[in-house]
Amino acid sequence: MEDDRLVELMLDRPDQGRIVGDIFLGTVESVLPGIQAAFVDIGTEKAGFLHASDVVSDEEDDEEEDQNGGSPRGRSGNERRGRSAKVPPIQDQITRGQRILVQVTKESIGTKGPRLSAQVSLPGRFLVYMPFSSHVGISRKIDQRDERARLRKLGKEIRPEGTGGLIIRTVSEESSKEKLEDEFKRLHALWSKIQRRADSSKPPALVHEEAKLISGVIRDLFSDKLDRLVVDDKQIYNEIVQYVKNVDPDLMGRVELYQGSVPLFDCYEIEDAIGEAFQKKVMLPSGGHIVVESTEALVSIDVNTGKFTGKGKKDPEETILRTNLDAAREITRQLRLRDIGGIIVVDFIDMDSQENRDRVLQEFRTQLGRDRARTKAFAVSELGLIEMTRQRVRPSLSHTLSHQCEHCGGAGRVFTAPTVVRRLERSLKRAVAAGKERSLLVLVHPEVALHVMEEEPNFLNRLRNRMRIQLDLRDDPLLREDEFRILSGPAETDVTEKYLTHSAG
Repeated sequence: MEDDRLVELMLDRPDQGRIVGDIFLGTVESVLPGIQAAFVDIGTEKAGFLHASDVVSDEEDDEEEDQNGGSPRGRSGNERRGRSAKVPPIQDQITRGQRILVQVTKESIGTKGPRLSAQVSLPGRFLVYMPFSSHVGISRKIDQRDERARLRKLGKEIRPEGTGGLIIRTVSEESSKEKLEDEFKRLHALWSKIQRRADSSKPPALVHEEAKLISGVIRDLFSDKLDRLVVDDKQIYNEIVQYVKNVDPDLMGRVELYQGSVPLFDCYEIEDAIGEAFQKKVMLPSGGHIVVESTEALVSIDVNTGKFTGKGKKDPEETILRTNLDAAREITRQLRLRDIGGIIVVDFIDMDSQENRDRVLQEFRTQLGRDRARTKAFAVSELGLIEMTRQRVRPSLSHTLSHQCEHCGGAGRVFTAPTVVRRLERSLKRAVAAGKERSLLVLVHPEVALHVMEEEPNFLNRLRNRMRIQLDLRDDPLLREDEFRILSGPAETDVTEKYLTHSAG
């Protein structure tokens, strides 16, 4: 929570295996030069995807920490090196049937298998250890030049030649050489253990499991920049206390065991915020609102002033500016809360002033700076849109906690009662044209039956006279609003599918 509002929701459930950060010994199933990628069997339902750019090593620039526990592997090699970077052809790097050690950088999403990298990284509290690199990087969130120089120097000193590379994490700011050195030794020893396990394993095999949710959150997030860590489970509280005692005893006073009678989520109004994450429309403090729409290709976010008119109609530009600034803050929060990744297009309200447009863009980028996921916002396009990308590591909150509506097929809309009646009428005409029916009973939702009674009272008689068959209509509350059933003869055989389309009969 930030500023007393929920901004990030992570969950761990027994039925949802999280494998981001796990290291597997796999077998190369196929190498596809056409897309410069390979598919690797790691024992999961879908083979993992390994791009050529995730096989080669050694980044040259500093890295941001991401949601993988500090690993820089959550994005593709193309993103790390730029589109024009030369990468050796995949067919020159690996071959079909080869044993290969890989790390999961993205969960399976939709029809895609997990994303893999052969460039293993092991996150600790202060460092990320990269055994196949020689690079020493500093988190970009450490912005003091002198501190960056000090930490880079320490990083080179604690790393014996030829033992791998490392990235110094944000929490390491003002840390001593001893702390960093102890962690480097521990991570290096862990890597040696992983190698021995891989050497004695038969693929596909899991050779290292990343820390699970609570351990990872404490390791990656809990620092002196957080006010409190509140836990409502005594066992987990004891585990956290033990860990904090070992790595940072100064933080002990910030760990709190919640023992109130009101559920913890209710106490901090988290349950309401979770519900908000599933609403398309989100209200802004100014009175305006944003509308979040997800599609297969991208997420679109529209900003509206609503009923907000500011101090009057004399200064609409000021009203629009205030709404857009509110929206910039709320949109970045919603992206984090909903864990939306991929391409995002934001349609802010048009403004005449270039200065105001720049101000909104700057506010938007500033707010994105609070996001642990990698983001990139581009300048306002000719159509007045801001296009951006956000790192996708796992399915969004919506995909994780909900599934497609069986009533509307995921469209979010159902046919109106008049539309259902017209579809029903066409189906009945097909039934008569087939020449096989003498009596039909039609079942519809009560709302549709009410529409027929009130708006089209002659509907049944008109069809009976035209079709010259026995026809009855009955309401059925168990049907969906836009669903109907056609039953044939005394046995009431369901023939709906037979006459629902033009190919009927």
